[in-house]
Amino acid sequence: MSHRPRKRLGQNFLRDPAVAQRMVAAIGPEPGQALLEIGPGEGALTAPLLERVGALTAVELDRELALALRERFGPALTVVEGDALGLDPADFTPAGQRLRVVGNLPYNVSTPILFHLLAAADHLADLHLLLQREVVDRMAASPGSKLRGRLSVMVQYRCRVERCFNVAAGSFYPAPKVMSSFVRLVPHRPLPESARDEALLQQVVASAFGARRKTLRNSLKGLVPAAAIEAAGVDPGCRAEDLAVADFVRLADTALEA
Repeated sequence: MSHRPRKRLGQNFLRDPAVAQRMVAAIGPEPGQALLEIGPGEGALTAPLLERVGALTAVELDRELALALRERFGPALTVVEGDALGLDPADFTPAGQRLRVVGNLPYNVSTPILFHLLAAADHLADLHLLLQREVVDRMAASPGSKLRGRLSVMVQYRCRVERCFNVAAGSFYPAPKVMSSFVRLVPHRPLPESARDEALLQQVVASAFGARRKTLRNSLKGLVPAAAIEAAGVDPGCRAEDLAVADFVRLADTALEA
């Protein structure tokens, strides 16, 4: 399959069979499991996945690619033509199972798709995603790291983050200007720290990192009073990047009572 990449769709097609096989080995798919591939592109990962599981579903936004995939793989591949942001993972999850999500996400929309998927974490067994390395660096960043941000906290709140391996730009066509990383996300069951109000947790995290150079006393002003920050066992003089997920959960829970 040869398709002219569309820049507006952020298309960078995997063209290295060895990388695709390494991805499949990391995923470890088995027949009978429910798999959903996002952004199959030219089918570089789809083909070896089908060899292992026999059938899977793929979501492809590009109409020409969707048609080519149907012609190439036939009934073994169910192709859903559309935007992954408009799909509910629950619709692809058979009764009694959890969905396994795999994919090479377009870099220009990877974060929105990631948050969309994590909102349905209860339906997911795991996610194996090929992303820009910088994004994975931020997802995995520990407290105290300059790379730590909203993405780090909210992903780690929901999942265990495991970087599998990096992928060089030359493995894609066209070659992106950045290195990529293949990452495994495994939803926590149960959540190690469960916020009483997850919408408020997201608001607290967004506010804290929205003014990341400020201390929490200032970045959370109007949302979490300094006294409430102290009541949560957090130093108001700290900055957002210094806090663990559990700290943010306590801040959000304490804000409910402030």
